[in-house]
Parts: sequence; C-alpha cells; structure tokens
Amino acid sequence: MIRVVLADDQALMRAGLRALLTDGGIDVVAEAGDGHAAVEKAAELLPHVVLMDVRMPVMDGIEATRLIAADPRLDAVKVLIVTTFELDEYVFDALRAGASGFVLKDNEPDDLIRAIHVVAAGDSMLAPSVTRRLVAEFASRAKVARPVERLAELTDRERQVMLLAAQGLTNEEIAARLFVTLATAKTHISRAMTKLRVRDRAQLVIMAYETGLIRPGWMT
Repeated sequence: MIRVVLADDQALMRAGLRALLTDGGIDVVAEAGDGHAAVEKAAELLPHVVLMDVRMPVMDGIEATRLIAADPRLDAVKVLIVTTFELDEYVFDALRAGASGFVLKDNEPDDLIRAIHVVAAGDSMLAPSVTRRLVAEFASRAKVARPVERLAELTDRERQVMLLAAQGLTNEEIAARLFVTLATAKTHISRAMTKLRVRDRAQLVIMAYETGLIRPGWMT
C-alpha cells in the first residue's frame, strides 16, 4: 500500500483528501499544516509520497520540497505538488526544487489517486498537456541557457529520448515514436537520468529546458 503524508495548511482540505485517499486504498500516515512539519514527517516516516501544498505558513511548499529532495536519506520520498492555479510560477519553482510533478485541486478524484500511484512508482506527472504548458511557459522566460557539461555524455538516442520526454511523451509514447520496446525506452530514460545526476523524470525535463536542449514550441 502506498504511504502518503498530507501537507496543507487548511484542516478541512486535509480531511477531505484523507477521506478521498483512504477510500482509494492509499494509507495516509500523517498530516502537516506547514512545510516545516512536512519535512519532519517525511524524515520520520519515510512515506512514498508527500502531497504538498505550495502556500503554507512557517515554510512554504517549495522550500519544504527543496529540503526533502536535497536529503539523501529521503531519496525514495517523492513530492507531488497540489495547487489551485494552473499557471502558478511557484509550481515551476517547486519542480526545479525536486518535486516529481503536480496536480490541480480541482482535478477529478481519480486523477489525484492515479497521480499518486504514478509518482510512487518513480515516474512523474509531466505527461498531461497542462503540465507541458506550464513548463513551456516558464522555461521560455529563462534569460540564458544553463550549460551542463554532462549533456555531452549522452548518446544520440539518450538525447533524443530526453527531448521526447521534455515534450511530455510517456514511456509508451516514446517507445512507439522510436519503434523500440517499452523496456528499451525506460532504459534510455534511466541512463540519461543517471548520467545527468537528476533525481527523477521531472528533473530530466526541467534540465532539458534550462540547458536550452529544447525550447518551447520546438518539435523533434
């Protein structure tokens, strides 16, 4: 069973999420009313996923995400951002800080449960079109591409797979596009993440934009 920590400063929202997730077969192991408490609960309980609100007192969700992602003891803990606004620049900051994706609070309940399962399995919620728009919107505002020498370590196929992931394609879609097996697509993604030393698929996509490897609107 997937173990989740709920981090939201609104008790009513936490209660609603707890009821929803429990009905969906997810174990809510703790709640936190601010970012600092969320970090503490994550370190204490090592949940599979922290469902993190962005705007919270004491410490916001972005800083809490950054602390969780930076702690090697919490490598297995994934952060899923929950936000009210579709184009919230704080969400992009959270992705850069180490979050594995985000969902909107007005999404359907089944979408939230599916997102938790996806993130817990080590993937990221960057496939939906809304997320592609979010990344493209704020990546386009980057002043200068950030050079990363490790990009040179990628093979041509790994670079190609990274570009497709940055466009929001799932592993299944990448495999179909390249006429390879799903296992092969996953292997290329995994090797690219290892070489670039990124935490998960979300960070791989962010790096693709920030290094200028892909620009919003480009097609490959």
